[in-house]
Amino acid sequence: MTDNRALIFEDGTEAVFVNRGDGLAIAKIKEFNIPQVIISTERNSIVSKRAEKLKIPVYQNIGDKLKCLKKVIKDHQVSSKNTIYVGNDTNDLEAMKFVGWPIAPEDAHKEIKALARFITDSPGGNGVIREILDLLTGK
Repeated sequence: MTDNRALIFEDGTEAVFVNRGDGLAIAKIKEFNIPQVIISTERNSIVSKRAEKLKIPVYQNIGDKLKCLKKVIKDHQVSSKNTIYVGNDTNDLEAMKFVGWPIAPEDAHKEIKALARFITDSPGGNGVIREILDLLTGK
């Protein structure tokens, strides 16, 4: 998860900031054999590289996040009621309505926060996944 900002250089390339604590949390969550994926409306090589580094699947250029999420849930043979979905903007609304654990970062759109079962203290890109790890482990 990022803070939803992109640094755009003169040549058109982009950069984003990531939270290393979130990266560590993703690795720790993997130890519990909990599947994790990235679903993004954009196609971006930065997202691909980050997912590759974290060793998690990424679905990009997704117009219908709910449709993609349903396929992921089916492929992993998990229940939607036991699925966590982290969303921050209105393109996440339908997916968040579908899962049992919709989670929103502190800086999410108000409609997203209204749907959330849990709202993190951290804004996006600043420890949200770490907070989810703590929620999962009861710390």
